[in-house]
Amino acid sequence: MLTLNVYNRQGESVGTVEVDPEEFGGAINRQLLHDVVVMHLANQRAGTHSTLRRGEVAGSTKKLFRQKGTGNARVGTRRTNKRRGGGTAKGPKPRDYEYHLPKKAVRAATRMAILSKFQDQEALVLDDELALPEIKTKQVTGLLKALKLDETTCLLGTAGYDKNLYLSARNVPGVKVLPADQFNAYTVLRQKRLVLTRSALDKLRRKEASEPAGLPAAPAVQPEEQGAAQP
Repeated sequence: MLTLNVYNRQGESVGTVEVDPEEFGGAINRQLLHDVVVMHLANQRAGTHSTLRRGEVAGSTKKLFRQKGTGNARVGTRRTNKRRGGGTAKGPKPRDYEYHLPKKAVRAATRMAILSKFQDQEALVLDDELALPEIKTKQVTGLLKALKLDETTCLLGTAGYDKNLYLSARNVPGVKVLPADQFNAYTVLRQKRLVLTRSALDKLRRKEASEPAGLPAAPAVQPEEQGAAQP
């Protein structure tokens, strides 16, 4: 069993909660985590890069001088990639980098990412909800300072979407607010610390319990290797 510390909004420890690793897959497959993170990064690429080929650059298509008799090396047009100002040979053109791994693999990677935060003691639980009565960034920064998370990146996981909390935290550097049912391996691993409310943790437990395992158990990761799958 894994033990997570529970804190209140004042940063005071109010107890612990135990989590069974089997609820989140039981073991971590580093290769699967790497593959899923690379997939998420690839899907974020705009793919708008474009270079000019020799048929697109400005310049004459006439051969500079005759093939033989000049004593010089043979040359073609000014547009060749061997000359300054010429086109690019086999340069990148706009393309779509998006691809998708099997859904079961992606869900398993999300479970592993959350489990890695639990095992590395990089997760904590809030005793109460993060609902804010008004949009106030100061309340979010005060909470992070009380939890001693103001100098690191963190992911705030809630049971549902809270507009006031989202708007209050969106301009705090390194802080991301996301409902627990929208977690993925990349967002969990990208932030150094994971902060969950009790209801968010319960929701993750119910979600993982309701989903089939899908993949065979991966070999257990040694303690010194845990958390090394950061993107």
